[in-house]
Parts: sequence; C-alpha cells; structure tokens
Amino acid sequence: MHALPFVLALATAALMAPAMLRALESAGRAKPNYRGRELPCPFGVLALAAALVALIPLTLLHKLASSDVFHPEALPIAVYALGVIALGLIDDTLAESAVPGASARPSHRGWRGHGAAALRGELSTGTLKAAGSLGLALFAMSYLSLSNWRWLLAAGVLVLATNVFNLLDLRPGRSTKAFVLLGTGLTVGSMDLRPLWALGLFAAPALVAGIYDLRERAMLGDTGANLLGALAGLWLVLTLSGTGQLVALVLLGAITLYGEIRSLSALIERTPGLRELDSWGRPS
Repeated sequence: MHALPFVLALATAALMAPAMLRALESAGRAKPNYRGRELPCPFGVLALAAALVALIPLTLLHKLASSDVFHPEALPIAVYALGVIALGLIDDTLAESAVPGASARPSHRGWRGHGAAALRGELSTGTLKAAGSLGLALFAMSYLSLSNWRWLLAAGVLVLATNVFNLLDLRPGRSTKAFVLLGTGLTVGSMDLRPLWALGLFAAPALVAGIYDLRERAMLGDTGANLLGALAGLWLVLTLSGTGQLVALVLLGAITLYGEIRSLSALIERTPGLRELDSWGRPS
C-alpha cells in the first residue's frame, strides 16, 4: 500500500503531461533554453497538478477504507514540497528573465546578487526563495521528532539541496539525473525503499516532467528544479544519520560556494564521465 502514492501519481502525471504541455503553449508560457529553442515553461507545474489530483483517490481510500496509504512523514514532506513549488512558481512568474523586454535590466544572479538587490530595496525572487525555503524547512522539520541540533541540521540540508538543484538546472535533464543518481545511491546504501515511497506523491510526477525536460520538449523551470532539490534534501534527511547529514551539508555547501564563484556547467563539460553522463538522453 505504501507504494500506491508513487504509482498513482506516476500514472496521473503521464496522463496529464500532454494536456499540460498544450496548456503552457496556448498560454504563451515559453522560455529559450541553452540552445535558444523556445520551450514550454515551467513544466514543473505538472508535478503540482498530478500530485493534487492523485490526492483525491488516495485520501478517499485512506479515510473510507481505513487503508494505511500515507507515511507518517507525509505531512512535513507535503508542507515543504508544496511550499517550494510555490516559491519556484513565483520565481518563474516574476523573475526579470521571464518578463518581455526585461533583458536590458541587470539580473540578480547568485546569493551575492540577491543580497545586493535586497540591500537596495529591490524585490529579488532569489532572496524570497532563500528566506522562504528556510522558513518552510524549519517548519516542516519541526513535525519530526528531532533534537534541536538535528532539527537545525535537517533544515540546513533541505535549504542547500533545494538551492544546489536549482544551480544544476542549466541543461536539459541534468537535475533529474542528479536526483535519480542520488536516490539510487541512498537506496542501495540503506537497502530501504521506504523513503522513496514516502516521497512518491511528488517524486513520481517530477520524474515524468523530467523526461520531457531531458528530451527538450519542455523546461522544468525553477518550479520543477526546486521541487527536485526539495525531494533530494528530504531523501537525505529520511535516510542518513546525523553524521551522514552533516557530511551532506558540507558537500552541498561546497557545491553552492563553487557555483557562486565558478561555473558548474564548465566543470561538468571539462570532466570526462560527467560530460558524457550529462549529455546522455538529449536530442542530438
């Protein structure tokens, strides 16, 4: 029964994906990708729509049939996932790059850029995402029975993971591949599928959206990339011990710092193995 949210959300997303693609196209919601191709964006909204629709039969089954459908962590997972989707959607909607004619204005890139914008009294969606993600993480992790230091540690892992996957989302399918690789490593290392099923309501439709992103039929946008990062952070928290989470926090912090001062894409391009993995599955 615990795998049912994943299976049902996966099927719902697969059925809804073509209609969602057409809806974005009809609404004129498109952005140029790294090759300059105009693609429907943000396709990450598919995960939101599919998860909410899948909740109808799942909740009915849970209440009327007294079935143990949802994991105990379902509430904090939903709080953080839905909140991060909302923050990503705000960024996709209000960010300067999404506004026609805004290219002449300076964009706020990186935490330094967002911080400088905030000091100037300007609205930076990046600053909003950072602050909002921290508030969401602290609130969501307070639902787990954690000591104070583990609570703060878990919140830090969530925020940094969300940001790192946003940094990765500069090429089609990159953030989705990173999520799959991380999840595979955590599952093999722990020999436990329970975290995957706990995240399944959101992870399954995010993977469907990721396939469209990989094949350059749509772009996830910050809506989808933030969700993948949120789910990655939650997977780390649900799987790793306190020591493991501390190591993850340091690694995520290092990647974030590197992304602030150097280009992650350039690093991947000049690293054999990573370059091939990064390009795998994309249209030639």
